[in-house]
Amino acid sequence: MLTAITRRVSPCIDKCELTFVTRRPIDIERARRQQQAYERVLSDLGLHVISLPAEQELPDAVFVEDTAVITDEVAVVTTMGCAARRREVDSISPLLEKYRLLKSINGAGVLEGGDVVRVGRTLFVGISTRTNENGIAQLREILKPYDYEVRAVQVKDCLHLSTGCGFIGRNTILANPFWVDLSPFEGFEIIEVAPSEPWGANARTLADHVLISAASPQTAARVSERGFRVLPVDISEFEKAEGGLTCMSLIFKS
Repeated sequence: MLTAITRRVSPCIDKCELTFVTRRPIDIERARRQQQAYERVLSDLGLHVISLPAEQELPDAVFVEDTAVITDEVAVVTTMGCAARRREVDSISPLLEKYRLLKSINGAGVLEGGDVVRVGRTLFVGISTRTNENGIAQLREILKPYDYEVRAVQVKDCLHLSTGCGFIGRNTILANPFWVDLSPFEGFEIIEVAPSEPWGANARTLADHVLISAASPQTAARVSERGFRVLPVDISEFEKAEGGLTCMSLIFKS
């Protein structure tokens, strides 16, 4: 069974960290409704959802994906490249410890879970403004005993690797080629996002459904044309906070 850890919306989400987007007003009540609807989608698809309470003083805490990288054997808690967000890890580690052996990224290494796109036993990890080569090297060393391969991917002009690409199953990557160096994905089928929807690549496949932001209908149509079953999800308020669908949960086998 798959378990999803989510977190409710902080009342100060409008003070979230932004790197590549312009700050716009966030409707907190609408964000709360969207987050709860997202949890219902996960539950309806058969996932066990653990919904954590909001962190009152941590604006970005709803984006739980960045706090850890979870494999079948171990949970690697991160040191976030955004120093203002590092306290988020402290609040989630005790829960993760109930499910996995904990390891950590430390020292000069920084890594955020949003920079990791997993395909089987290969983890593609973005070199971005939030994840550095030292962090990737530490992740590679931690996962080496468990027979995982870690491949670095260059990211530009977007926050995380998962902002610019996502694995949607059937050996297929949904990608924005302007934001992600796709050469490490040689051998995969590539579906490019619609030019007018650069954020459309942040997608996740669950229970044979590809979850895609409702703000990317043309990209969704491209995916559907390839025979995938698409499920649009409205996360408009979180996109204002430079977040995406994958950011809002930590999903793992339990």
